[in-house]
Amino acid sequence: MTPARVLPDLLRQRILILDGAMGTMIQRYKLSEAQFRGDRFADFAVAGKDVFLKGNNDLLSITQPQVIQEIHEQYLAAGADLIETNTFGATAVAQADYHLEAFAYEMNLASARIARAACDKYSSADKPRFVAGALGPTPKTASISPDVNDPGARNVSFDELVASYHEQARGLLDGGADVLLVETIFDTLNAKAALFAIDTLLEERGLTGDARPPLMISGTVTDASGRILSGQTVEAFWHSVRHARPLSIGLNCALGATLMRPYIAEVAKIADTFVSVYPNAGLPNPMSDTGFDETPAITASLVKEFAQAGFVNIAGGCCGTTPDHIRAIAEALKGVAPRKPAAPEPGVLKLSGLEAVRIGDDSLFVNVGERTNVTGSKIFARLILGEQYDEALAVARQQVENGAQIIDVNMDEAMLDSKAAMTRFLNLVASEPDIARVPIMIDSSKWSVIEAGLKCVQGKAIVNSISMKEGEAAFLEHARLCRRYGAAVIVMAFDEQGQADTFARKTEICARAYKLLVEQVGFAPEDIIFDPNVFAIATGIEEHDNYAVDFIEATRWIKQHLPHAKISGGVSNVSFSFRGNEPVREAIHTVFLYHAIQAGMTMGIVNAGQLGVYADLDPELKARVEDVVLNRRHGDGMSPTERLLEIADRYKGGAAKKEENLEWRTKPVAERLAHALVHGITEYIVDDTEAVRAEIAARGGRPIEVIEGPLMDGMNIVGDLFGQGKMFLPQVVKSARVMKQAVAHLIPFIEEEKRQIEAAGGDVRSKGKIVIATVKGDVHDIGKNIVSVVLQCNNFEVVNMGVMVPCNEILARAKVEGADIIGLSGLITPSLEEMAYVASEMQRDEYFRVKKIPLLIGGATTSRVHTAVKIAPHYEGPVVYVSDASRSVGVAANLLSDEAAGRYIDDLKTDYDRIRTQHANRKAVPLVTLEEARANRPVIDWPAYVPPKPKFIGRRVFKNYDLAEIAKYIDWQPFFQTWDLHGAFPAILNDETVGESARKLFSDGQAMLKKIIDNRWLSASAVVGFLPANTVDDETIELYTDESRSQVALRWHTLRQQSAKREGVANKALADFVAPKFINGQPSGIADHLGLFAVTAGGGIEKIVARFEAEHDDYSAIMIKAIADRLAEALAELMHARVRKDLWGYAPDEALDNAALIGERYRGIRPAPGYPACPEHEVKAPMFELLQAADIGMTLTESYAMLPASSVSGFYFAHPQAQYFNVGEIGADQRAVHAARAAKSA
Repeated sequence: MTPARVLPDLLRQRILILDGAMGTMIQRYKLSEAQFRGDRFADFAVAGKDVFLKGNNDLLSITQPQVIQEIHEQYLAAGADLIETNTFGATAVAQADYHLEAFAYEMNLASARIARAACDKYSSADKPRFVAGALGPTPKTASISPDVNDPGARNVSFDELVASYHEQARGLLDGGADVLLVETIFDTLNAKAALFAIDTLLEERGLTGDARPPLMISGTVTDASGRILSGQTVEAFWHSVRHARPLSIGLNCALGATLMRPYIAEVAKIADTFVSVYPNAGLPNPMSDTGFDETPAITASLVKEFAQAGFVNIAGGCCGTTPDHIRAIAEALKGVAPRKPAAPEPGVLKLSGLEAVRIGDDSLFVNVGERTNVTGSKIFARLILGEQYDEALAVARQQVENGAQIIDVNMDEAMLDSKAAMTRFLNLVASEPDIARVPIMIDSSKWSVIEAGLKCVQGKAIVNSISMKEGEAAFLEHARLCRRYGAAVIVMAFDEQGQADTFARKTEICARAYKLLVEQVGFAPEDIIFDPNVFAIATGIEEHDNYAVDFIEATRWIKQHLPHAKISGGVSNVSFSFRGNEPVREAIHTVFLYHAIQAGMTMGIVNAGQLGVYADLDPELKARVEDVVLNRRHGDGMSPTERLLEIADRYKGGAAKKEENLEWRTKPVAERLAHALVHGITEYIVDDTEAVRAEIAARGGRPIEVIEGPLMDGMNIVGDLFGQGKMFLPQVVKSARVMKQAVAHLIPFIEEEKRQIEAAGGDVRSKGKIVIATVKGDVHDIGKNIVSVVLQCNNFEVVNMGVMVPCNEILARAKVEGADIIGLSGLITPSLEEMAYVASEMQRDEYFRVKKIPLLIGGATTSRVHTAVKIAPHYEGPVVYVSDASRSVGVAANLLSDEAAGRYIDDLKTDYDRIRTQHANRKAVPLVTLEEARANRPVIDWPAYVPPKPKFIGRRVFKNYDLAEIAKYIDWQPFFQTWDLHGAFPAILNDETVGESARKLFSDGQAMLKKIIDNRWLSASAVVGFLPANTVDDETIELYTDESRSQVALRWHTLRQQSAKREGVANKALADFVAPKFINGQPSGIADHLGLFAVTAGGGIEKIVARFEAEHDDYSAIMIKAIADRLAEALAELMHARVRKDLWGYAPDEALDNAALIGERYRGIRPAPGYPACPEHEVKAPMFELLQAADIGMTLTESYAMLPASSVSGFYFAHPQAQYFNVGEIGADQRAVHAARAAKSA
């Protein structure tokens, strides 16, 4: 089978191992200039140049092939599944630095043959090895200028990169590479050139389907900004390259694993393919033998944590890693389940500039800025023709600031060299992050100009447009090239017969184009954007009267019949007949967009300045415009156009319009504030805000009331209109600016009020500190800022982190500030997923999990139901939905109140439980029936299995267990995480950044542990029980009082997975791992057993904690709790080891060190009630009775929480196939069976 068939299957089964650094290993050989040259290049020289070949590692595949082969074989012996060829710099572009560009093909050919031979030597049927042909980034970049004085300059072109990568890929494939790996990407445009070259080469060779070698793509995040060098975020990078449909996407180099974690976590969350990670061995350290900090054990432990967190399918090492590192990684990852790729998101158009943009079937209307178009803007045309590019960039920047989510760039002007102008302008845009953050729409009627633009854009762009006007062949050729460049396409409703001007023609052409693109080109449907042609209406020509209706109805038809396709259009075209009458044009645009968006229009090229508010149009004008747009009311002898013309002159001219607009100034001041907010008018906002403030002050009110009253009322109107599609994003942006100006005017009055209260002896002490931020990917901050002001007015200290704040920065700041509460805000739908991610990271971080720091959720797209169902389950601390700013004070006060917090949080949990139950009951989950799930249980050959027998039946108590012995089993890594020090133990103690703090903390922890042991501050005890056991009735485990198995001590009704599984994956229940009492209706005679345990290390802790708190020594109070938790987990580990080796004795020869124990590399499992495989806590009650856990001081609360808190309990399973799993959702049939069983057992 081909690698394209074999590798995906392997990646679903296990994590594959990639090799480590080539350069690091080559340095160990200390090769001289002569050795680099070899015999062949001994006399190589270039006239007039000093030529040094030492350091040209790629040349060694020709001159010292035995060295490269030896390095490959060392990595293969260490356990690598994939070996990278020695070709990181083997492109003609890179080799030009050594004057060896003519040898690039030969280097790649030789390198691939060496790796092929090594892999063939080590490959076996059960462990095949693969050659990954490496294509590095080149020393020249297509997106970044080498000249600080000319940001539009480039030292390499896209075409040069394509030619160079084409040659490299040809050599690699000719030499036997199985996979092509485009790696260490710091400029996505370079990577897109490599992908373009590869796709071209494979097409030239006629390779399709499984015959095509798989692609691996790996980017490089260069610093803590989370961006690659050319400025893209990780998600934007993925959007830019996913068109290549790679086998894997991932990150390598630049950062060590510790710093890489948040970025690989993001990749793992969003990528619907496999994920690779091969970090450097920490940070550079010139004093180290490898030049980097980390030992093999440290790197392996960090990569293992990635794998256990579900981030990884392929793991290896980059700079500073050696065969020892790879061996350690391979060993650490044995048995760790591979990551499951994220579910595909059909219908989501994923674009990118420097930042990612997602447009789904249900997204709000997307505004495409039209002013960077020489055919539509005289100002822009004049600037481009005059080569005033700085001023032209200002036009683009203004569009983005005004709310354009995409900018359309068109250079089709007769007096322009359109290709040169497009190239120059887009290269300059790339140097302006404020502009380049949004995707580019490359707009031209000339394919050559479009292609020139595509060669300049590193993000995923939109091509505007292609069509069938030159026939299917040209259409398909352009479409294939767009896909190869990684662009979405706008398809004009235009064929060989001309532009479509009726509903029938529009739908016919769009359906034909859709079929061609999806079936013949392989276009993702969501990457197809139809423009059904917006034509001018109200021209006086009867045939034109239905143009708007035809567009709207065609839009509706496309939405219904061409799944996931998007719809766009040039909105300004519709009003062309009213040029010179801007008020009427604005009204036509507004009415047309309102109805088109309702029908499903996704985006439009529109001047934000020519949009009105649908709900606020003059009633008579709106009615007559609506008649024209919808082509209605023909019955009174006048056409809709004639009726509109009858009143149009009233609105013509700026002076008349301004006079009419000023009528709103006569209304009461609260209404004036609302009007200003809705219309984005800043001219009078300070005066009106001051008028309201003075009015409120006169009656003894506070300045905050202006915000909580009329300003919030106005913003609520804006929100309602936006949600109804009657306002558009650019207008909302303007509203936000008005609000900010109003709030800015009020801040000095609010601060003065606070000063006066303090001077009068009033209490202005902080009621608590709140860190608040708009989450990553979202730029909307007005609501958050209002909440900040309201909280500050009520004596809360607020740290406002701004917008687009990544999760790791929010949590780090919260720790630094000692925040009592964290608040998250967001407006767009993806923000909801980011909020859930923040909650899950708070749960992962012991600092937040232990302290249970509350998390507040707010923003326009958030809701109580979503918070309860999608966010709160990720974090065991309080997660509270805050509907508006006015409620934030009460919520914060309740959460931080000593008296009210407990009741408030309990009520919240009750409410959320009810919401989740209601939601679950109405939301269908894809389940199989219980009988089908039972038929798909794990296959175990029970007749061939002889269960091990424990040494005793009953219970055995281990009171006052030696704390010094328990301490040997402590896993210290979570201890450091509690205090926000991340890194593998013990390497963290010598970490360059946190080592000093880690050593001090570890010293304090060890000192506390010593005091605990020496002074016997804590007592640790355990109780272990073994009982005869068999499975009955499929999911029930019966535990018997003795070996006669005649009297049942406990019936444990486990639950079976019912979610539909892919072939080869069983629907598991814990009962499957205990021998059945009957097989085929006959007694099995298999005498199995089950273990039970409860351990605690919290005896006496309350008295010690109370003493520390009385001394105001919070540090020690937290420290002893942290150590007690570690001791409880350690005792659970110790007792399980004793069970395996002695008390049950099924693994008497087990010899695992502490690291292996922590990695769960032993036979059997110990599931705990309340965890995924055993989600019900209720079984703890009979389990505690059987164990008589009260004898060791352990009890249960009414909700089955264990006391002391530093306690662990569960069951022991011995079968070698026993494994952990998540029961997940179960069906009504199993719920009924389970309830009946529980009732019978009661």
